[in-house]
Amino acid sequence: MYYNQADYSIYYEKYGQKEKTILILPGWGDTRKTFSYLINQLQENFTIYIIDYPGFGHSPFPNNDLTIYDYANIIREFMSNKKITNPIIIAHSFGGRIATLLSGYYKEEIDKLILIDVAGIKRRKKIKTYIKEKIYKLLKQIKKILPPKIKEKYHKKLLQLFASPDYKSLPPTMSKTFQNIIKEDLRYFLSHINQETLILWGEKDKDTPLKDGKLINKKIKNSALIIYPKGTHYSYLEFPELTYKIIKSFLFSKKDC
Repeated sequence: MYYNQADYSIYYEKYGQKEKTILILPGWGDTRKTFSYLINQLQENFTIYIIDYPGFGHSPFPNNDLTIYDYANIIREFMSNKKITNPIIIAHSFGGRIATLLSGYYKEEIDKLILIDVAGIKRRKKIKTYIKEKIYKLLKQIKKILPPKIKEKYHKKLLQLFASPDYKSLPPTMSKTFQNIIKEDLRYFLSHINQETLILWGEKDKDTPLKDGKLINKKIKNSALIIYPKGTHYSYLEFPELTYKIIKSFLFSKKDC
């Protein structure tokens, strides 16, 4: 199904017909398909919405660059249009950036948060990273004096050597959007999140290290952190049954009865 806003056409899927709603916010580059196991387990007790962000899955990318605030507002308008009130939000990686803004900045009415290996903490660059970026910028200057025939090949080679996997996988139209998103440090908004929050994290996560999870746990007052000893950035896919059991226990805790 598609939901059309003024500048966006957003593909989404809806499962279940229960009164309580879950809104799933996938990671960057991921689509609704990565949450199929959880959806299958939860749809008997909830109505579940999950979308493809602009530029991923079935949702086309608009003709303008986006910021993380644009993505958050797309979700806010989607919630308003579908009359989604006080939902439970499950967010992974990039989805955590959106969830942080929805709760800590826009103060949307949200019941509970489940954050899985989420992004949003910008840390100081390591010396190795700093040097790598300097070398890339210097080599990029050479492109200006190269003949037109080899400029594009040279640029592609630089990206292969220096760009992150996420950046490499993007079409050129989304590169500026990616840069806009990763430069934002959202840690300030974490302390403004008041919802009961479950944080799930892979101990061996290299994309969003465990120290980020511990910081988020410290910043969000009413939160609990559960660590998967052998988990990586996709802990919920590596341990699907355990993840479901933990989430089920969180959502159906005795104090909610």
